[in-house]
Amino acid sequence: MMRIGLFLLTNLAIIVIASITLNLLGVGSYLDASGGLNLTSLLIFCFVFGMVGSGVSLLLSKWMAKRSTGTQVITQPRNQQEQWLMQTVAELSQKAGIKMPEVGIFPSHQSNAFATGWNRNDALVAVSTGLMERMRPEEVRAVLAHEIGHVANGDMVTLALVQGVVNTFVMFFARIIGHTVDRVVFKNEQGHGIAFFVTTIIAEIILGILASAIVMWFSRYREYRADAAGAHLAGAGAMINALERLKAEQNLPNEMPDSLTAFGINKGQAQSMIQKLFSSHPPLDDRIAALRQRAYQ
Repeated sequence: MMRIGLFLLTNLAIIVIASITLNLLGVGSYLDASGGLNLTSLLIFCFVFGMVGSGVSLLLSKWMAKRSTGTQVITQPRNQQEQWLMQTVAELSQKAGIKMPEVGIFPSHQSNAFATGWNRNDALVAVSTGLMERMRPEEVRAVLAHEIGHVANGDMVTLALVQGVVNTFVMFFARIIGHTVDRVVFKNEQGHGIAFFVTTIIAEIILGILASAIVMWFSRYREYRADAAGAHLAGAGAMINALERLKAEQNLPNEMPDSLTAFGINKGQAQSMIQKLFSSHPPLDDRIAALRQRAYQ
């Protein structure tokens, strides 16, 4: 029920905000007087819906992350472990030049961590109970440095912008395809018939799958950047050791919710070329090799 409620709330917010924005812009329809497509109005329409959807998700990211993972935010450390965690995040944040994020722990046997939030000075960094139990302090520090690197690099905002642009063009070209099929194949000359809506939905699904490869490419790129930031903040050796430890746990089931997989440090290992193309994380071997190469430069 929680996931359904969050879905409905997000989509309601998108519809309300997008409708208000479209009215303010005076974009009521993307059909011209002759029944053809007004590409300027269509592009504005798709841009508003594409960016608003991505923006709302970004604004709600921290709130949704806490609830979907069961993250308990540390407001007052209850033990020495939580005290150390808060002090380490404070130290790394100061070194990275950002405001200290909220710090939390979520229940998961797998060693994992994630960072999210709508801007670099209002973020959340959380680690799993499994990571705290099985990793050495210097390895936990390196993982935290990796997540702080994501925050300092503005990865959450940039990923939302990339997703918004991708959404825009998926919607734009899907409607052009739907309009063309409606007019050319089904000879509908007035408004849009059922063929337009069916074709548009199918085209959005296909184009959305293809376009997600672009988003995943950027996600993999930012993992390398966050690894480099983690090596800078916590030391290359510690960052490599942390990734080696994560590699040893690759066969454990991924307990991170799908919506947060791209934000976790450990996603598991993609096997086929198709899986790698649509994976949010590069193979751990490649990440370790990249860090070792940087260390020798």
